Amino acid sequence: VFVVFSFTSVVDLIISLEEDGYISGFVEVYVREGEPYLRTAHGIMICYWDGIIHYGLYLAMIAAIGQRKSYRNLGLFWLGSLMMSIVVFLLGNLIGKYSSDLSPAFLLNLPYVLIPIWAGVRLFQQPKALPCLSPEKVAEEQCKRLYQRPQDMGLVLVLLLTAAFTFFRGMVVLDCPADSCFEYIYQHEPYLRDPVAYPKVQMLIYMFYVLPFFCLCIYGLVLPGCSWLPDWSLVFAGAIAQAQFSHLGSSLHARTPFPYQTPEDVWWSFLLTNVLYALGPQLLAYRCLRCPAFFLPATPASLHVGKKHQ
Repeated sequence: VFVVFSFTSVVDLIISLEEDGYISGFVEVYVREGEPYLRTAHGIMICYWDGIIHYGLYLAMIAAIGQRKSYRNLGLFWLGSLMMSIVVFLLGNLIGKYSSDLSPAFLLNLPYVLIPIWAGVRLFQQPKALPCLSPEKVAEEQCKRLYQRPQDMGLVLVLLLTAAFTFFRGMVVLDCPADSCFEYIYQHEPYLRDPVAYPKVQMLIYMFYVLPFFCLCIYGLVLPGCSWLPDWSLVFAGAIAQAQFSHLGSSLHARTPFPYQTPEDVWWSFLLTNVLYALGPQLLAYRCLRCPAFFLPATPASLHVGKKHQ
């Protein structure tokens, strides 16, 4: 599977390079006649991501398989990234300005939905690499209150701010009549109004799926023993990294019509907020992998120590 997807990643990289004018004469006819939506700024950005990041992940996972090493963490990051990419891409094509231009070539994207679902099931079934931690060490970590873990307090604050920004942008694309929403969509992120519909779909996925996950993450950072958090933090880290790369690149790309491009006077604030938005889930995933003791299932020792503290 990874070998086949590696080939398609190379094709996507060729498409993006050709659309940006770095090469020519390879896939111009196919893109123009078969999948014209790949010529949009969003289409070019997801091709870059697939041709560089996904291709690197495929090579790393193939190398790990050849060396009989675990590729579970890489696979979960890839799973989130690919699923976010294809879901936004397909929904945007179905409801956006290119919905009337869909051809049978559109069906070539269906394996990108079905195969990752199958691969995701296989990845979650793989055994986790358990850290070498004594029950006493796990109990010690899990008995710490949130104020005793300054890094986790910082992450909770970041997640709260990120959740608030997610809700705000969701309301913006839902045409909230508030003055702040009107000002934001016209003066800060006019790309959200682009009729290609990719940015609107992206913000709605953030609001209805990523926002609840941020709330669950805060819960998992406050209460110990949430063993699901390390795996799902990797999945969402990959998803949001891909989504923010595509959103940032599309907002600034020359293929986006001028009225929907980010104004130059807000470039730095736009870049800063969106980069920080992407950084939060990466920090959460790093924290879960670096110090997993707090998220391990509660041990008898931790329960005993917890009762002593009570």
